[in-house]
Amino acid sequence: MLNTQRPLVLLAEGCLTPLDAKTAVGVLRYRPECVAAVLDSTRAGRTAAECVGVGGAIPVVADLEAAASRGAGALLIGIAPAGGALPDRWRAAVREALARGWDVVSGLHRFLADDPEFADGSRRHGGRLIDLRRPPAELPLAAGRAAALEALVVLTVGSDCNVGKMTAALELTRALSQAGERAEFVATGQTGMMIAGGGAAIDAIPADFAAGVTERLVLEAAQQADIVVVEGQGALRHPAYSGVTLSLLHGSAPSALILCHEAERDALRSLPPGERRIIPPLARLRDEVERAAALVSEARVIAAALNTRALDETKAREACARAAAELNVPVTDPVRFGAEPLARAVRAARAARDARRRGDDVGSTSPGGSHATHP
Repeated sequence: MLNTQRPLVLLAEGCLTPLDAKTAVGVLRYRPECVAAVLDSTRAGRTAAECVGVGGAIPVVADLEAAASRGAGALLIGIAPAGGALPDRWRAAVREALARGWDVVSGLHRFLADDPEFADGSRRHGGRLIDLRRPPAELPLAAGRAAALEALVVLTVGSDCNVGKMTAALELTRALSQAGERAEFVATGQTGMMIAGGGAAIDAIPADFAAGVTERLVLEAAQQADIVVVEGQGALRHPAYSGVTLSLLHGSAPSALILCHEAERDALRSLPPGERRIIPPLARLRDEVERAAALVSEARVIAAALNTRALDETKAREACARAAAELNVPVTDPVRFGAEPLARAVRAARAARDARRRGDDVGSTSPGGSHATHP
């Protein structure tokens, strides 16, 4: 776990659901060995798995005293609310954690270390305030260097926020590694950083440098990998978060894209009350993201990851089949049905790219061309 070796209690007071506690759910799914308990007094006495489907028997407790009795020694803020500020009702838990000498890990946009009360508690009791979204000291400009890498760069892109871009990237990286590939996951958001132990929160980088920081992360990962899988953020069509999507597209300069979507979600989330924006067909989204990527480097959607958590298994398989027919690429729910179809598509894309570079294949993969050659 990033910057702390102590067992964690995940703060999700009143919010322990798959949509509201995205950060907590990600840590429970991929780093459960680091978690001693989850704090949500409204669900105390249950297990993490009973509340969000992951985390097994990790207990949900009512307060920090109960978390400490389970071995916790650090507090992690388990949500990323709109606006990025710590809810007022959670301040007492942070104060108590600091009074215990615990580290407090936060992925919020508003830094806990800049809060005078919390900073004083940290100084007096020795617990650290770890703000994951604080930008790095050095902020480079992008230069398109990732496009020339020998390693294949894969980026997950989405129809909306919170559709499974990080999950797809992590599951793909694991499937590639299990198949014997040298694959590296690049974390670009606070939850991914907590899981991977590195990376950068791209949405907190000044706009001029977001692509440059992305490029540097990809170049560093490529030093020890043949396939670099970059965690996507936001969505091109989302009026609030399209900027970070473009920064990742142009900084990582991917050759391959994995399109991510939640089955049956028909409109964008996290919009002002009363505003509704329809998500267009997946084929249109594919064309739009490929055109946007091509401004810096040519990239194709080679597969899709469908989040089917709201469907039963029969309907989930039907949704994957419909998406595969629409896009003419492999489609899977990587959590429910496994990420092997995504991994096979990535290996095929790498072979096709290498053939083109050798001049063996003139290809039909320019943006706007036929997708019939996709794996």
